[in-house]
Amino acid sequence: MELIGGVEPRAIVIVDPDPAWAERFVRAHARISAALGTFARRIDHIGSTSVPGLPAKPIIDIDVSVADVEDETGYVPALVAAGYLLRVREPGHRMLRTPNLDTHVHICTVGSEWEEDHLLFRDWLRQHPADRDAYAVLKRQLATRDWTDMNEYSDAKTSFIAEILSRARS
Repeated sequence: MELIGGVEPRAIVIVDPDPAWAERFVRAHARISAALGTFARRIDHIGSTSVPGLPAKPIIDIDVSVADVEDETGYVPALVAAGYLLRVREPGHRMLRTPNLDTHVHICTVGSEWEEDHLLFRDWLRQHPADRDAYAVLKRQLATRDWTDMNEYSDAKTSFIAEILSRARS
C-alpha cells in the first residue's frame, strides 16, 4: 500500500451517532456525482456513519465503484478538481479525502470483493442490532489505545469484520 504523504499519527475519536451524517453523505454524493458523472457506477455510504445508532469517527466513508479502479485518469483528476486529495493507492483500491479529513472516498471496481464486503457489512449491522452494539464496544475499546496510524486501528477490527462477513454470507 502506498500512503501518499506518509504515515500520519492521529488520535482516534469515537463520537455518538449523529443524524447529520446522512445529510453529509447526501452533499458528498452530489459533489462526487457532479465530478464523475457516469464514470461512477455506484456511490454508496459505507462505514460506521452509514449505520444508524452506531458510534463512529466523524468521518463519512463513501465507496465509489468504477469500471476499472486502475484507470486513475478517469477519476483522480476530477476528484482532485472537486477538492479531494489522493491518500492511498493499493491494488484494487484508492482512497481520496477532503483536506479537513471529514470525508474518505474509496474507489473500487464495480462488482469487486471490496465493494461487496463493504455493502454486506453495512447492511448486516443495520439489520442486526446486537452485532452493531458489539462493534460499537470494540471500536470504543480500540479508540483508547495509541495508534501510529489510522490504518493500524482499522486493521485491529479485521477479525470482527471477518466474522460478521462470514455469517452474512452463510
